[in-house]
Amino acid sequence: MIFWQLFYTFLKIGIFTFGGGYAMVALIQNEVVVENQWLTSQEFTDILAISQASPGPLGINTATYTGYTAVVNAGYPEYMGILGAFLASFSVILLPFLLMLIITKVLLKHKNNPTLANIFLILRKVVVGLIAASALLLTSTENFGSPTESTYRFVISILIFVGVFIASYKFKKSPILLILVCGIIGFLAYGLPEIISGANG
Repeated sequence: MIFWQLFYTFLKIGIFTFGGGYAMVALIQNEVVVENQWLTSQEFTDILAISQASPGPLGINTATYTGYTAVVNAGYPEYMGILGAFLASFSVILLPFLLMLIITKVLLKHKNNPTLANIFLILRKVVVGLIAASALLLTSTENFGSPTESTYRFVISILIFVGVFIASYKFKKSPILLILVCGIIGFLAYGLPEIISGANG
């Protein structure tokens, strides 16, 4: 039953994720797209974009939208998708929340312990690797298009990617501003031509 599978899957994701939402993306993508095939790569990419633009933590937002979409894709009515969204969101934070209550006391008591410092040194490297894996997962044809199938879409996507990277990394522009600007660019580059062609057709 998909509801139990959702609960178990996101419980597992929550307990094995270090480094927050971006590090969680690779695990969620592997579970829901590759292993269980609840979503297509395109659907997951769209969910990730919506989750990033929505208020709240990226990991929880992604779990919420994924739970809803997975249930609806399985053939259940939309109101049952709300239960899927709740289960995914609840299970992804349940064990980390309980563990943090326990571990916080230990960390405060042994924060100067050299062994604990070495463990966190290793975990920081793991987090960087997970975030890098998430970034590589998103460099797909669903996001950038293909230079052979649609050169226009591919070139626009690369220009947007490079522009956002420079604006964020070098000029430290706000992610909110970048999302809004790219939304406008996306509408002008893709949405408006479709509206015009539809009106003419």
